[in-house]
Amino acid sequence: MSKTAKKSKGVFVPELMKSALTDSFKKLDPRTLWKNPVMFAVEIGSTMTTVVFMSTLITGKGEPPWFTGLVSLWLWLTVIFSNFAEALAEGRGKARAESLRKTRTEVVAKKLKKPDLQGEYELVPSDKLHKGDLILVDAHDIIGSDGEVVAGAALVNEAAITGESAPVVRESGGDRSAVTGGTEVIANSIVVRVTSDPGETFIDRMISLVEGAKRRKTPNEIALEVLLIALTTVFFFVVINLKPLSLYSIQAMGRGTPVTLTALVALFVCLIPTTIAALLPAIGIAGMDRLFQKNVIALSGRAIEAAGDVNVLLLDKTGTITLGNREAVAFIPVSGRSDKELAEAALMASLADETPEGRSITVLAKQKYGLRVMELPHSAVTIPFSAVTRMSGVDIDGKAYRKGAADSIVAYIRESKGVVPDDLDRHVTDIAQSGGTPLVVSKGLDVLGVIHLKDILKGGIQERFQQLRSIGIRTVMITGDNQLTAAAIAAEARVDDFLAQARPEDKLRLIRENQEQGYMVAMTGDGTNDAPALAQADVAVAMNTGTQPAREAANIIDLDSNPTKLLDIVEIGKQILMTRGTLTTFSISNDVAKYFAIIPAAFAPIYPQLQVLNIMHLASPYSAILSAVIFNALIIPFLIPLALKGTRYRPLPAERLLLYNLFVYGLGGLITPFIGIKLIDMLIHLIM
Repeated sequence: MSKTAKKSKGVFVPELMKSALTDSFKKLDPRTLWKNPVMFAVEIGSTMTTVVFMSTLITGKGEPPWFTGLVSLWLWLTVIFSNFAEALAEGRGKARAESLRKTRTEVVAKKLKKPDLQGEYELVPSDKLHKGDLILVDAHDIIGSDGEVVAGAALVNEAAITGESAPVVRESGGDRSAVTGGTEVIANSIVVRVTSDPGETFIDRMISLVEGAKRRKTPNEIALEVLLIALTTVFFFVVINLKPLSLYSIQAMGRGTPVTLTALVALFVCLIPTTIAALLPAIGIAGMDRLFQKNVIALSGRAIEAAGDVNVLLLDKTGTITLGNREAVAFIPVSGRSDKELAEAALMASLADETPEGRSITVLAKQKYGLRVMELPHSAVTIPFSAVTRMSGVDIDGKAYRKGAADSIVAYIRESKGVVPDDLDRHVTDIAQSGGTPLVVSKGLDVLGVIHLKDILKGGIQERFQQLRSIGIRTVMITGDNQLTAAAIAAEARVDDFLAQARPEDKLRLIRENQEQGYMVAMTGDGTNDAPALAQADVAVAMNTGTQPAREAANIIDLDSNPTKLLDIVEIGKQILMTRGTLTTFSISNDVAKYFAIIPAAFAPIYPQLQVLNIMHLASPYSAILSAVIFNALIIPFLIPLALKGTRYRPLPAERLLLYNLFVYGLGGLITPFIGIKLIDMLIHLIM
């Protein structure tokens, strides 16, 4: 599944339109259409007017056949346009599902009896693998099923899933142990414990999720549908009472003709919220599709909707707010020492350090002082970093070069009977308070100074947080740093709050506290220790590179394993809610013009005073009713691109967003039908 394959080619792709048009007629089956009650009611009305049309053709009585025939035609087109919107959205999902099916490869797996890289195996088809089975995957083998690495480490090409060709490391015992069926090992060998039964793999779930026809409606969507059904029911009882009212009025006034069934059906269809009912399924399906374009898989529509309602974002500092690798930015010597002397010792202590921090020290020493050592002397003895000593370095010709945490180096110097400079503590504290990490450097028994390691903020992250703040979302940074460092980084990044020295139970407690206050909480995670918090969060985004427990606890999977994607997910959730709200506003407000078109046309013969409502000066009652019905049908395909692409995301507070929607879509929905109906009436009058 390449990146280009997932990018949208536009709303109206010819091959998708052809398939959607065919499906539009298939969806006319009442057994399918009843799931959309509003459009089902339109289909019933269309059937009734069609019967009236056939009756007028046979008997020659009643309204002109051209009128009842055209009304029937456009009522059927209203249903077909609605089906087309849903079928087009589903077609995009089915096309993506088909591309995923092509990536699903049936392979022969090497099934083991025990997790041994050198153990004996038997060859079995991958579709016969079950949860708990052990398989050996050697270099250039395709991984037979989803699983977790339990032995070994390997480079894996995950292009079939993520679209990225760069290989990634998968190894046992860490937070990068999960592997996905269909991906390829390109170097080394691993033993994988299968975590999915046949038909339940990650690709299988992706296929079922991107096929919109199989999606479950979200709570907000269901609530809106209930509202639409209620409005339809109210208008139904209003319309059916107009017939006896017209008969009574004729008897009382002594003039006029009864309202016809065709006029009543037309009035009913034009007054019920057909526009939003037609587009509502497409909005939800298209939202899942837009998320998929971001290389994110939502395991439920509820998760996306919850993302739109999020109030609190919990963000890991490393990899989300900062670039993830601290960089050396300054050498700060202590009393009596020079910058260059400190830089030389720091360079020697870092030569064997392959971490990003260690490499940044050598780069800084080269840039500032031109220092460069290609390799260690043969007599050198490297001292690797350990969690116990919290320092590393090298011994060369009797000289010990060390760098590490301040308290560890101080303890090391004092145990060796050395002297700690008086100003060291001040420099260490200043760096910590500024949000940096101090590394103390020593040579022999002398402390030479401090290296300032700094977490580099990601570009534009402060502006993103400001946007989130403007729409009422509070950001909380989670970090394992101490209070001083965490506070400084939080202030620089401009997050609203932070949790320092965070443990798994601290994250879980923080989520529960916010939820008890009525907030919707979102967070990201990739490790087994994140699983409890992910399971508790309303929106839980797991990294695809993470452990199996983390992926199982989450309701959204980021295939790119980019923690900042959480911000995009929230924006897409907001966009779906905004699109649904704007189109609902437009749909309800554009019914007003239809009152001014159909009511005078239907009742003016009885009550001539109602002619004053014909403010559009429509040519005739027949033309007025037909114009309203045609506009009611045509507005649906005109709004399909907006439903599929979504309204533009605007980081505005709820009250300002409401005012904006009322002004643009409410006022627009009020004015547009007057213009549209009048233009259609003029065209009908010209033709007829």
